[in-house]
Amino acid sequence: MAKNAELLQGTLDLLILRTLELRPLHGVGIADRIGQVTKGVFVIGPGSLFPALHRLAEKGWITGEWGELSNGRRAKFYTLTQPGCRQLAKEKRDWQKVWTAVHQVLAEEA
Repeated sequence: MAKNAELLQGTLDLLILRTLELRPLHGVGIADRIGQVTKGVFVIGPGSLFPALHRLAEKGWITGEWGELSNGRRAKFYTLTQPGCRQLAKEKRDWQKVWTAVHQVLAEEA
């Protein structure tokens, strides 16, 4: 799932939802974008990505629709739904709390 760092439980969902907030993408496009934005820290393989996409779709947070890539191949393009937008907002708040707590521990004087 990750090349140089392990993703915390649930972090992949947050990364996918945030990526789809910007624009619809197909699965490989999502993984590529996450890798690009994180400068290669997170390399999401298909064994992690596609189960996550199916799970998010089952929850109603994303939808998928078949389309065509520029090379003529078919691919499923995923879009963030309104419930997905609400979940993303919640996950952003939760992640901020986690980040703040970890930062406080790391910054604590010995």
